[in-house]
Amino acid sequence: MSLIEQTVGRTALTLPGATRVFRDHNINFCCGGRISLREAAERVGLSPQALAAELEALPAGERDTCPNGLADLLTLLYQEMESHMQKEEQILFPMLRRSMGAQAQGPIAVMRHEHDDHGEHLEQLVALTDDITPPKGACTTWRALYTGLREFRDDLMQHIHLENNLLFERAG
Repeated sequence: MSLIEQTVGRTALTLPGATRVFRDHNINFCCGGRISLREAAERVGLSPQALAAELEALPAGERDTCPNGLADLLTLLYQEMESHMQKEEQILFPMLRRSMGAQAQGPIAVMRHEHDDHGEHLEQLVALTDDITPPKGACTTWRALYTGLREFRDDLMQHIHLENNLLFERAG
């Protein structure tokens, strides 16, 4: 599929710098993300070929610094953490509240294993984002994302530390 036939939304997701070009031309890439670049260009009175040329001319350096795979990793982390927290809240924590520490060793082992998985995902996050460091010239949105990622990493590490080294040790 040629770039001109690709949707605005897909291009915004896969081509770093594209959202800046879209904003410059008043092309709606969020709500209007389902239309092709051809149609979007025509709506704002721009030649589709000119829009495609502008997008293709974006600096290759911007593409190299894009954390490709970050969205997939965050989706996986979200799904795994959602499941993890449900197990804690519905199974493990009620057992611990009822002083069933001995019977809770199986669920605790599962939680520790999942914590190890979360730790591996955090290592992937750090690798994908150059230690959660925005590239030189990153836009405000990119810097805000990385600030949020640092807070997420720190909070998750604190959560895992407290459960593994305090809560689970006391339950034993």
